[in-house]
Amino acid sequence: MLMPRHDPRNTFYRAPTGALTSGTAVRLTIQTPIDFAVTEAVLCARLEARAQDLQLPMKRVIDAPNPDFDTFSVTLDLSGYLGLVFYAFRLRREGGDPYWYAKYPAAPAYPDVTGGIYNDADCPRWQITVYDADYKTPDWYGRGITYQIFPDRFRAAKKPSETGYRSPRRFQDWDEVPEHIHNEDHVLPNDNFYGGDLAGIREKLPFLHELGVTTVYLNPIFESSSNHRYNTGDYEHIDPMLGTDEDFSALCGEAHALGMYVILDGVFNHTGSDSRYFNAFGHYDSVGAAQSKDSPYYDWYRFDRWPKTYDCWWGVKTLPNVNEGAPTYLDYILRSRDSIVRRWLRAGADGWRLDVADELPGSFLKTLRRVVHEENPNAVIIGEVWEDASNKESYGQRRDYLLGHELDGVMNYPLRDAIIAYLQGGDAFYFRDTMNELLDHYPWPAQRSMMNILGTHDTPRILTLLGCPNLPDDYEARANHALTPDQRERGIRLTRLAAAILYCWPGSPTVYYADEAGLEGCEDPFNRRGYPWGHEDMELMRWFRLLGRLRARYPALQEGSVRIVEARGSLLILERTLDDERILLCVNAGAADLTLILPGTLIPLDGGSADATLLRSESCRVFKVE
Repeated sequence: MLMPRHDPRNTFYRAPTGALTSGTAVRLTIQTPIDFAVTEAVLCARLEARAQDLQLPMKRVIDAPNPDFDTFSVTLDLSGYLGLVFYAFRLRREGGDPYWYAKYPAAPAYPDVTGGIYNDADCPRWQITVYDADYKTPDWYGRGITYQIFPDRFRAAKKPSETGYRSPRRFQDWDEVPEHIHNEDHVLPNDNFYGGDLAGIREKLPFLHELGVTTVYLNPIFESSSNHRYNTGDYEHIDPMLGTDEDFSALCGEAHALGMYVILDGVFNHTGSDSRYFNAFGHYDSVGAAQSKDSPYYDWYRFDRWPKTYDCWWGVKTLPNVNEGAPTYLDYILRSRDSIVRRWLRAGADGWRLDVADELPGSFLKTLRRVVHEENPNAVIIGEVWEDASNKESYGQRRDYLLGHELDGVMNYPLRDAIIAYLQGGDAFYFRDTMNELLDHYPWPAQRSMMNILGTHDTPRILTLLGCPNLPDDYEARANHALTPDQRERGIRLTRLAAAILYCWPGSPTVYYADEAGLEGCEDPFNRRGYPWGHEDMELMRWFRLLGRLRARYPALQEGSVRIVEARGSLLILERTLDDERILLCVNAGAADLTLILPGTLIPLDGGSADATLLRSESCRVFKVE
């Protein structure tokens, strides 16, 4: 049975496709089967930022190309508009009741079907993102490769000392399983340290450079009582276990000399309870908000019953939330001439990754962007957002992250989820549908600035997930979980495929420290083991180095357009194109070999044979098309 047709990624039906700059007019077209006898088609569009609903009658196209369909078209003028547009089509036959043709709420069962029929206007709608035409993001970030470092676990250049800290710290051997015993409040103390430091990172900058890394992203490095340092104690100084403020500037200087950049983790939604600002335990010589209502920091926090009951991040008492609108807090973090954001950019940082960006007010993000670009117009701002950031809602409000006034990009968790689902046995069509929708929603400047990830400090290790999808339920079993030899071998094969997709996708491929070395681990804290220096999986390491060289050598992989050429069953083929340069990635995630029929003269870039017709099971090939 024929169905109506509207494909938002096909210029016949929507021109232009994708996200649009403000002021663009877009032509929208629908085709309806002749036997539907549609006499009236109306575009129903909601311009959300204006709370404006439009109903635009569509004109029948007389010289339509397909005689089996009636074709209706209309132009939507978006002059002066900035925000999201959601649209569907209202259809009616002579004397009949109206019905709506709109998008499926999820990937449909059939690849060639993009929408469905609904009985009322309360139906899922297609989205158009309209962004500021002046939206610019730093070229260097999206072209290059990012490497995420959890500083305590990467490299220790010197033996840590227990002296000089305002709160007690305990130490573990480098190869031990991270401490995972919760306290009487069912909280993981995170007060055990391995001793990684900035000097250790500096020692390994040549190693990172050889991997092709161009951006080093550091989890928090400011003074803190915990090993993760998300409970900031003092924004003004590097944690003394990591080094000094001068050590940080030296790290940035050496990175810059190698053509590399450094971005910091900005934790601005909360501080630590053990901090100079809150000072619940009196470890600092300041007067903290928990000590006196006359504290200069008192209005930074929200107390229900001072000083013991207060607003804190997800109920974690060691992480009191701040009032980001407090004038003194805004001055301290952002607005003053020597604000925290400014001073660390001056010290050598090249940008910020913003922790829990969806809990930072839009006004705060807009001010931060202005301040960052005043200090360094070429600095990058990446937000932690786990969903489609173009239409994210938090605390009852639509967020404007990617319209040109807040973030450059976000952490691309939807890409991670799509890659894992595909490699764990899912149909490549669903990868195509998910990622095409994301490409459709994201402005291209933002898409090029995505932090594309396979794993982070908040997720299980990619090798563990792909080698053993069904992790044990018991917490202690997960603490000591190790892949069997067969699981590890398969996990490495699939990790190679995951990395190939990551490096061939628009945005910055981001490697969580030691993923390239084959480190295993379940969720936090087991994904935060020490880097296995001297015990790396060299086969996997060579693969990541090869991908790094390909990314650096071919501009199409850095900034070219992307097209999913084929997506069916276990087969996925991506194409990146820039001018006359075309790169193909062919992935077979299944257990059976596949025969390929590919156009053009193909030059293998992956060191494999020149035969492009056979794609082995759980393998991939990278070709340049001549």
